Amino acid sequence: MTKKLRAAVIGVGHLGKEHARIYAGCEEVDLVAVVDTNEDLAGMIAGLYGAKPFGAAGDIDGDIDIASVAVPTDRHFEVSRVLLERGVNLLIEKPITGAVEEANELLDLARSNGVIIQVGHIERFNPAFLALREILTEPRFIEVHRLARYTPRGTEVGVVLDLMIHDIDVVLSLVHSPVKEVKGVGVDILSAHEDIANARVEFENGCIANLTASKVSEKKLRKIRIFQRDTYISLDYGKQQGLIYRKVGGAIRRSKVPVEPGEPLKLEIDSFVGCVRTEARPVVPGEHGRNALSIAMEITAQIRNQPEYRT
Repeated sequence: MTKKLRAAVIGVGHLGKEHARIYAGCEEVDLVAVVDTNEDLAGMIAGLYGAKPFGAAGDIDGDIDIASVAVPTDRHFEVSRVLLERGVNLLIEKPITGAVEEANELLDLARSNGVIIQVGHIERFNPAFLALREILTEPRFIEVHRLARYTPRGTEVGVVLDLMIHDIDVVLSLVHSPVKEVKGVGVDILSAHEDIANARVEFENGCIANLTASKVSEKKLRKIRIFQRDTYISLDYGKQQGLIYRKVGGAIRRSKVPVEPGEPLKLEIDSFVGCVRTEARPVVPGEHGRNALSIAMEITAQIRNQPEYRT
C-alpha cells in the first residue's frame, strides 16, 4: 500500500476549514495538523478530523508532506516561507503573495528544496471552465464580471487582489500571447482599498479582455463571455452552466456547454495531491500565480495613481 501524504492546513477560517474537510476525506492523505492563531478554532476543526491543533505553522511537530496556506494574503509570504524551508509542498490560496518580489522568493525556495507550489486559482478547476477549454481555439474578445456583496472578510486587500485576480489568471491561461498593455480604474467606497475596479488587458495578438470586479454589488455574479471567429461562448461559473452560439451558414445555432458538475475545490486539491504523488507540474504552478499577481499589481498601481487617490 502506498504511504499516505501527511497534510496540514494553515488557517481554518471561511475557506481553510473546507480544505481540512476535503483532505480528511481523501484516501491518499492523513490530515495531521490544523493551524490557526485562533486556538479554539484550530482545536475545534482538528477535533472534527482527528488532527492535532497548533497556533503557528512553525509549531507543527513531525513530518509534513503537503499543506494548504489559507491565511490572509498579508501573511502568505511569512507562513509559506517557513513551510518551504521545511521541504513541504504547498497549495497557497490566491493571490500567491502580496508582492511580486515575495512570490519570486517563494518560487526560488521551492526550487531549491525540490517541492511544488500550486496556487489556488479555483476557477481553473470549475467544471464549466474545464468544459470551455475543449471549445476554444483563438479568443478575440473576453468580457468578465465578478460581483459580490460586501463582507469585511478579505479587506486586507482591494477587489483586484481579492476577486479580479481569479479572472486575470483565467484570461492569461486562455490567451497564448504576451500582454501588450494594461489599463485599470477603480474606486474605494466602504473600505480602505478599491471596492470596484475595471481593467482592460490588450495582448500582442490583438485579443482584448475587459474585466470588472466589485465587492459592493447587490447580487453575486461570476460570468465570462468569450468571442472568437464565428463563435460566442457564455459561462456562469456559479451555476456551472454555459451556452455556445455558433454561426453556421447564415444562421446562429445555440447549444449547451457540456459540463459535468463537480466541486471545484475538491478537484483542485485532488489535482494537487496527484501532482505531489507523481512529481508532475501543477495545473496552476507558482509561476502562473506570480504572473497573475504581476498584472493585478499593475492594475492596482494605476488605480492608486488616479487623482482622487493622490489627494
